[in-house]
Amino acid sequence: MTEKNYITKAKNQFKSSAYYTFWGVATIAVVAGQVYVGTGYRAMSSSIEELIDAYTDRPKIAPADLYSMPIIR
Repeated sequence: MTEKNYITKAKNQFKSSAYYTFWGVATIAVVAGQVYVGTGYRAMSSSIEELIDAYTDRPKIAPADLYSMPIIR
């Protein structure tokens, strides 16, 4: 009976180990995919901005200037 408990315990530990390994790898794969997509999105966004700037004569506005209050005299 002791041998059976040992085998059952070893099987359960292997199942548990495989479970956590699977979900750990799956989580890392999802996070890596999100980083990859985010990097591509950022590159696409900057290239579209450059394209728009090339065809328009709008002045470049610094992000800090968007939220500053104009001075009325």
